[in-house]
Amino acid sequence: MKNRYMHPRDEILATMARIYRYRLTTTSGGNISIREPDGTMWITPARIDKGALRREDIVCVRPDGSIEGLHPPSSEYPFHKAIYVARPDLTGIVHAHPVALVAFSTSRTGLDTRLFHQARHVCGEVGFAPYALPGSESLGASIAGAFEGGVRCVLMDHHGVVVGGRDLQHAFQQFETLEFTAQTIIRAEMLGTVRYLTEEEVALPHRSAPSIESFEAGEASSEEKELRRGLSEFVRRGYQQRLLISTEGSFSARLGEDEFLITPYQMDRQTLGEGDLVVVKNGQAEAGKRASRAILNHRAVYQQHPEIGALVNAYTVNATAFSVTGCELMSRTIPESYIFLREVGRLPFGVQFTSPEKVAAAISAEQPILVLENDGVLVAGSTVLETYDRLEVLESTARALIDARALGGVLPLPDSAVTELEEKFLRKPTA
Repeated sequence: MKNRYMHPRDEILATMARIYRYRLTTTSGGNISIREPDGTMWITPARIDKGALRREDIVCVRPDGSIEGLHPPSSEYPFHKAIYVARPDLTGIVHAHPVALVAFSTSRTGLDTRLFHQARHVCGEVGFAPYALPGSESLGASIAGAFEGGVRCVLMDHHGVVVGGRDLQHAFQQFETLEFTAQTIIRAEMLGTVRYLTEEEVALPHRSAPSIESFEAGEASSEEKELRRGLSEFVRRGYQQRLLISTEGSFSARLGEDEFLITPYQMDRQTLGEGDLVVVKNGQAEAGKRASRAILNHRAVYQQHPEIGALVNAYTVNATAFSVTGCELMSRTIPESYIFLREVGRLPFGVQFTSPEKVAAAISAEQPILVLENDGVLVAGSTVLETYDRLEVLESTARALIDARALGGVLPLPDSAVTELEEKFLRKPTA
């Protein structure tokens, strides 16, 4: 989304289009700004359809307060200005009214990002700004006061959220991650008691991050180019389908003997291209790229299970809600779910960061899904397509299980039906 030569108008336009497309704001809601080193601010206009913004609609506010543009700046300009004054380290701001974060802001419920280690790492602690009239100087003072405490994400009492970043892309990534975390907590609360990580558990993945040697990759074969094309397409589709968020989750595909492609670390999933994928060969990663930190788990699975051709770690809202509670993610809902998912396994938090061989031992073609406690799910398949399809079915099944609670709960497929499905679709014919 960001490159060093993108004009602020275009960066704001692209970011707002993304927020609106995924229904993270409404036609009239939300505003975005960028502050340049000289103090010039670029900001979305007041009273203009967020779903039809043009680059010429973006307003420029000079350091002396003079305004250049076709429209007045957003009515929330005062709090953008106040935040930048309070926090000179921030140069991008996103304010919007996504549903889950509005629920938190109107219930005055604190949002604990220790639900996942990555949410805590990306967003940090979340501040809170008391209510004040929209567009007022007092609202700006309230929000700036919260930011002065060192946070980058602030829930606004009965008003949504505002997020500041070192640039606009960073602000968006925090915004998206925070809304995903809020959605997951709400869904998880429908299942039971939500488990949060301790500070020690939050730090574990970063203390145990693997040190991977690199190698100079040669010319890609036609097989590798085809696999790069297919895998990157499914990563982008996964983002569009909200099965992945911009920088979280990893997807890999077997390329050869102890060789596979994997998504890079912390790179925007929406814009991921074929060349961004990282080759991992004999435990070494392609030079000049940062491979996903799930690299050791993926390699261990491929080494133990030659029948597995692709793996995806994902943080889908509904399936992940099961990972932060003790509730079973049951696959016996409809025939398709049981056929695709089998019996879903589970691993306690920490195993995926310290024991790749235990991860590999817990997953197989016969049990292709693991719920990772407070860390989403791991899904395996023989191909990229099968793995992606299985992830979609898993998320749909998890959503149905949660929704069924409003109707009195799930009546699982009886054992007789499961036996029929296994005999018809799952058991290999004997010689």
